[in-house]
Amino acid sequence: MNKNDQQFMAEKIRTQYIGKQASELDELRELDAKVKRPANVFAYVFGSISAIIMGCGMSLVMTDIADSIGLGVDPMKAGIVIGVAGMILALLNYPMYKGILNSRKKKYGPKILELSEKIINK
Repeated sequence: MNKNDQQFMAEKIRTQYIGKQASELDELRELDAKVKRPANVFAYVFGSISAIIMGCGMSLVMTDIADSIGLGVDPMKAGIVIGVAGMILALLNYPMYKGILNSRKKKYGPKILELSEKIINK
């Protein structure tokens, strides 16, 4: 093994024992995740709930489950109302997601821009 290989191996082993120091790029990634994660979680959860509500309405319209659960009203009308409510909620999901994302961008935007400018100009 020549001297360069030995130095490379020593450096590689050394890095395993040095505590990880957070760099500016790591901090920038964390801030970016802090901006996007709440909006994404909301969109997935709210979208799933909306789809379930819409599916409940569809199943009332398309099956005879209303008789099984003892629904006293006309299952067709109830299914249409519930299905349309689920569709409306699903349609509102994206504007609500964008609103949450934009508010988080306003909150963390200056810090992200400052940090990214520092990284770019190094």
